[in-house]
Amino acid sequence: MSNPTTPAKFQPIHIVGGGLAGSEAAWQLARAGIPVILHEMRPQRETPAHKTDGYAELVCSNSFRSDHKEHNAVGLLHEEMRRLGSLIMRAADGHQVPAGGALAVDRDGFSAAVTAALQAEPLITLERGEVAVPPADWDSVIIATGPLTSPDLAAAIAQRTGETQLAFFDAIAPIVHADSIDMEKAWFQSRYDKAGPGGSGADYINCPMSREQYDAFVEALIAGDKTSFKEWEANTPYFSGCLPIEVMAERGRETLRHGPMKPFGLTNPRSPDVKSYAVVQLRQDNKLGTLFNMVGFQTKLKHGEQVRIFRTIPGLENADFARLGGLHRNTFLNSPKLLDETLRLKAYPAWRFAGQITGCEGYVESAAVGLMAARFAAAERRGEMLEPPPPTTAHGALLAHITGGHIETIDAGTSSFQPMNINFGLFPPIADPVTYDKDGRKFGRGSAKNLARKGALSARALDDLARWIDGTRSEAAE
Repeated sequence: MSNPTTPAKFQPIHIVGGGLAGSEAAWQLARAGIPVILHEMRPQRETPAHKTDGYAELVCSNSFRSDHKEHNAVGLLHEEMRRLGSLIMRAADGHQVPAGGALAVDRDGFSAAVTAALQAEPLITLERGEVAVPPADWDSVIIATGPLTSPDLAAAIAQRTGETQLAFFDAIAPIVHADSIDMEKAWFQSRYDKAGPGGSGADYINCPMSREQYDAFVEALIAGDKTSFKEWEANTPYFSGCLPIEVMAERGRETLRHGPMKPFGLTNPRSPDVKSYAVVQLRQDNKLGTLFNMVGFQTKLKHGEQVRIFRTIPGLENADFARLGGLHRNTFLNSPKLLDETLRLKAYPAWRFAGQITGCEGYVESAAVGLMAARFAAAERRGEMLEPPPPTTAHGALLAHITGGHIETIDAGTSSFQPMNINFGLFPPIADPVTYDKDGRKFGRGSAKNLARKGALSARALDDLARWIDGTRSEAAE
């Protein structure tokens, strides 16, 4: 336990789960003057995927994806979170590593920074130990246990909600020691030489494949020995944004080379006139540049099979794996049916939910939902009413997806709610998108017009967010 003394002005709000969503929620509550008790079960109870007892540990990738705020929805979400005082974004910006147009972080430095900030905040009390069921006298709880919710708590949630399906499968990608990659065959380059935050435009290691090598690789993936499901796991679906690579391979021979192994925008400097049929990319995983993860290579192959098959990739023949891929079981709610617009459980409003358990997907999205849950909880604790962020903002669009996007189809029995990354498809269409370039020429139907539309959506989002922030400040001052 740390920081055990809290002011008596407000009763503390309890947060269950010290991942990105829980850590962000604790920070936001403390910044609003509300005392917090943040419960994390590690190291007293471990999970299948975590390796440390640090807060906001990155379990899967170390990438927060694109940081382009004008033309990418997740980059816009980054910017909105920065403007809302996000601890997660502060730590990410302070521990970024080169990754082309993406914001990737040194995972150990990132977690250490978040942990240190939480430990130093007087209004945050850190408690270790599992919360199987939040006690009845906790009048305000944020459950941010994410995809690795403990079985006891998952059962308690299921009992409160009356839901029976709370889980799906997610998978993690292998990490390779950089000095074991054969750079006589591989080369450094970002797709289309794009330089992102802290990057140079040559931030990925690229391993080329000929058509024969690619065909043999796909065959090996499909035939490889895979992890067996337990009986109770057999009907758990995958999240479509994080499919195991062998599942993608089974969907068609060309699927991988139009997905994580696409060769477009990459030129092998040793044979610039010969186009690679497919390319495996590895992205820097730590600040030292000693570890690289295999982009898009989440897998359920058994460990021995991973070593055997992945070492057939040119440049990885002698790869030394710091971590092999694996599966973990994710938990999420039927949120549009179960949660109100402030993320409270309709059947039991003392419980709020945040992070991946709400049906968002991705590190940044999880933290953003934690940010919103905390702000709603803080306003409630102060006896105020906080309007949700406008649906034209990235935060508002994400919240609308989680809490309202699927009610009609679910009630009609024709669809099911699925986790979603932030994307411009969740935003209300813009009434009059920009259709002319700076010289007054009208854009056609191609990429220039699409970029203009995204730019207009982003500009509208930041303008509306600024007005929402000003409004919340005005209300707090009254």
